[in-house]
Amino acid sequence: MAEILENVSLRNLNTFGIESKARYFSRPKTRDELISLLRQRHPAGLQKRVLGGGSNILITGDVDALVIRYDDASMNVVRETDEHVWLRVGGGHNWHELVVRCIETGLAGIENLSLIPGNVGAAPIQNIGAYGVELAEVFDSLEAVDLGSGEVHSYRSDECAFGYRDSIFKNREKGRYLITDVVFRLNRKPDFRLDYGDIRSTLGAMGVETITIGAVSEAVCRIRRSKLPDPAKLGNAGSFFKNPVVSEEVFEKLRALYPEMPGYPSTPDMVKIPAGWLIEKSGWKGRRIGQTGSHEKQALVIVNYGQATGTEILDLSAGIVADVSSNFGITLVPEVNIW
Repeated sequence: MAEILENVSLRNLNTFGIESKARYFSRPKTRDELISLLRQRHPAGLQKRVLGGGSNILITGDVDALVIRYDDASMNVVRETDEHVWLRVGGGHNWHELVVRCIETGLAGIENLSLIPGNVGAAPIQNIGAYGVELAEVFDSLEAVDLGSGEVHSYRSDECAFGYRDSIFKNREKGRYLITDVVFRLNRKPDFRLDYGDIRSTLGAMGVETITIGAVSEAVCRIRRSKLPDPAKLGNAGSFFKNPVVSEEVFEKLRALYPEMPGYPSTPDMVKIPAGWLIEKSGWKGRRIGQTGSHEKQALVIVNYGQATGTEILDLSAGIVADVSSNFGITLVPEVNIW
């Protein structure tokens, strides 16, 4: 049975490094332990919150809830064909460690998602993506436990309503489940995506002649390390905002005012604009207020210089949103979850 602790510090369990106390805290290691935990008698009205790798949250105060960190990091093959391998992975498995294991065993499909922080269970919630690849492309199914009833539910890909950094678990079913297992359909033969960002040029700088999934992963890691601060050294949660998506009509009107504005096709009629560019042009790149600020190399990343509170970081993000809205008529939406 999973132990329940009281008044537990969450400082080392969130990548912003924000000090916060959880009223109750537990780390079940199996689905049975989780279900048993949920079905115990708890104080009336007690909320239950799921904490994965802590890499996509901003905690703004003490958490009056039962905070659950699921620790199942199991991994096993459930099906194989000549072209694909279906891999079931526990929700508590570290994401990048999964990428490394797949590369070591020759399974392709997630190498472009290297070095994304967090755990496997959180990956479908926001349909993680990077460098031209999204989780939805390799996702098969998942199982999740209802935090209210303790019942187990299964979801296929077409039931998850995946979108850009979005899924049913960020909207209609937000906060309802803890995802315990994810099944991925991985490829035996790579389908390389090299034209997004600096992957191709980085491979060239590395002297790579024969492209492999390992080389692509290393290139992605080098790019990410060059642009993004290490949370172990400077607290952050990666990209704080989503890249906004606007209609082609809106984009062309903005382009007429700002000819240098970058944009990338999202759907046939929509264009994605880099939020970092909007933030930088609004004068926030490298700007610091007290113990928090926008990172000097990547404006999209808000950092904690050491002693910032969650409220101070939230206030700074609100200032960024206000200025971008005033300058461009675009309202930025946080990618991180606010607690």
